[in-house]
Amino acid sequence: MPQPNRGRLITLEGGEGAGKTTQQRRLAAHLEARGIETVLTREPGGTPGAEQIRALVTGGAVDRWSAMTELLLMMAARSDHLDRVVRPALDAGRWVVSDRFHDSSRVYQGLAGGLGLEVVDRLHAPLLGSTLPDLTLLLDLDPRVGRERRRAQGGGGRFEDKHDDYHDRVRAGFLALARAEPRRFAVVDAARAEDEVAIDVIDALRRLDPQPGRSAE
Repeated sequence: MPQPNRGRLITLEGGEGAGKTTQQRRLAAHLEARGIETVLTREPGGTPGAEQIRALVTGGAVDRWSAMTELLLMMAARSDHLDRVVRPALDAGRWVVSDRFHDSSRVYQGLAGGLGLEVVDRLHAPLLGSTLPDLTLLLDLDPRVGRERRRAQGGGGRFEDKHDDYHDRVRAGFLALARAEPRRFAVVDAARAEDEVAIDVIDALRRLDPQPGRSAE
């Protein structure tokens, strides 16, 4: 159970183009409207140093980095992010809503990248300690639809350019994590309209106790 005055860590996960950033902003607005001070952040990134690592890991050719190198870069960014943003906010009683967190490494480098969950989890154990998500919202979407959305928005990068089989493994990996931890994960159908997705995202907050709006202390 979380400490009485500790904030909550909510993470949004899913493949490319699933709408995580949009739903993150809408969720934060919902929490703020109920008097819950909220910190929006993302991974990789969230701090100046971690954003520099983000540029390294997401840019360049598809084969620029091996899965292990990707993982180590992601973990370096995550360490700085945890120390400078996530843990201070939680300790101050704020709620943190992060666009991606450690589950992305578990899937992208572990399951889709071939390193395996055991390797990724073992390396993460001393880094994360007890700082784990209270709720993870998995925005599930056919990867081909998601990547087309990203292209239409002018987005792209190393991960978007990986082959279809890789992105199919990413989707399957996230769904496997959700099945393994059904109390932490809420799977949301991201193929629908933005407003419909937002309703399910906000409804998933019922899993947290106390519920937003009842007690923000």
